Amino acid sequence: MAAERVAAVAELVENQATRVVVNGVPIALVKDSAGDIHAIGDTCTHGEISLSEGFVEDETLECWAHGSQFSLVTGKPLNLPAYEPVPVFAVEIIDGDVFIDSSVTKEIN
Repeated sequence: MAAERVAAVAELVENQATRVVVNGVPIALVKDSAGDIHAIGDTCTHGEISLSEGFVEDETLECWAHGSQFSLVTGKPLNLPAYEPVPVFAVEIIDGDVFIDSSVTKEIN
């Protein structure tokens, strides 16, 4: 699958998650305070809750329902009750637009 345009960089609000759907895959798109853009799976692995409705702080996204925090870089949960990671997708910026290919996840160790 080819990468799909999901937003303009200028449309993203710093430290706020935006839900996008790419080829049927819900993704939380986040521009952090350093200006880096992250794309992680939008569904909390603990409770099937939309992470894009949660809270962004530094390089973490917190599930509003149960408080699990996920790394925007690795997708790994940083605290309980979640213990399974969410997928992390590669982000490409082209001419001020954000592109994501939902079939390509980053390999994180």
